[in-house]
Amino acid sequence: MRVAIVGPTYPYKGGGAQHTTELAHRLAAHGHDVVIESWRAQYPSFLYPGQQTISAPEGTPYPRTVRRLDWRRPDGWVAAGRRLRQADLAVLAVLSPVQVPSYLGILYGVGRRTRTVALCHNVLPHERKPYDEPLMRALLRRVDGVLTHGEQQAELARGLTGAPVRVAALPPHLPSTSAAASGGVRRRLLFFGIVRPYKGLDLLLRALPEGVSLTVAGEFWGGLDETKALVAELGLTDRVELRPGYVPAGEVPALFAAADALVLPYRSATASQNVWLGHEHGVPVIATRVGALADHVTDGVDGLLCEPGDVAALRAAIERFYASGEPERLRSGVKAVDPEPFWAAYVAELLET
Repeated sequence: MRVAIVGPTYPYKGGGAQHTTELAHRLAAHGHDVVIESWRAQYPSFLYPGQQTISAPEGTPYPRTVRRLDWRRPDGWVAAGRRLRQADLAVLAVLSPVQVPSYLGILYGVGRRTRTVALCHNVLPHERKPYDEPLMRALLRRVDGVLTHGEQQAELARGLTGAPVRVAALPPHLPSTSAAASGGVRRRLLFFGIVRPYKGLDLLLRALPEGVSLTVAGEFWGGLDETKALVAELGLTDRVELRPGYVPAGEVPALFAAADALVLPYRSATASQNVWLGHEHGVPVIATRVGALADHVTDGVDGLLCEPGDVAALRAAIERFYASGEPERLRSGVKAVDPEPFWAAYVAELLET
């Protein structure tokens, strides 16, 4: 089958770009003729406050990649759609409603010549704008099928379109950077990844027990000054290390090696790779019972779970983690995930969409 994937890939960074790249590799390994239609300019900077691209690839770039799409060139969107007429299946990787205008241009160029699927990492954003739902409705009503990464997201999609909606669990796709976890208990936790309000860093700061330190490593999408102020207000300046900015893959193992556990205090979540990322580096995960986080942590075996949005519950989970012998016991239960069965099921579901 001739498959075209429209989405970010190297030199763009992040989980969406890595997923697009790995999906292309996996489809090609199944014998399909695959091309990625990607971007030379994906977003205006005011819509994406973080670093958009990286200078060195994290993982193996997909060789058959065309980088012609430009958010400033609607004529290029239509031209890309016309190129996709040669494919049997066109997969639109949807990470944000901001992409919708360009995807509508691509669909206009495709016409009805090619089967189209919207692969939705999130149907609607965690922090929504008034225009998000109308944009996503316009997109999802114009494709032949929709693939989401969870039943909750599928229900959102079904409320926006009459097209068939299928569900496939998001498979592991972050590049391998694993290293052996450190020995001993350091009484240091890690919050890792892009910092946004729904991820609950403020809750973690308020829940941090006495005698426990925290490293916060990742890009702040706003709120850095407010976070610094909260750290100072709570008297945590000597125990909280802020490392704002994108963390290159080569620096990730040392961050995890210095931590006893990864903490994911999310208020809400859909699919996430972060539990698997923690386990790949040999550290337990303390997470809230939201989205796929609860599916990936086995409570009391390789991490601990608590209720979302509850400072007292989060503090109790951290204190339970630091009970005598508990960090070592939970670390011994951590096993890296095998990506193969996840990807086999994912590719099969996508091709049926």
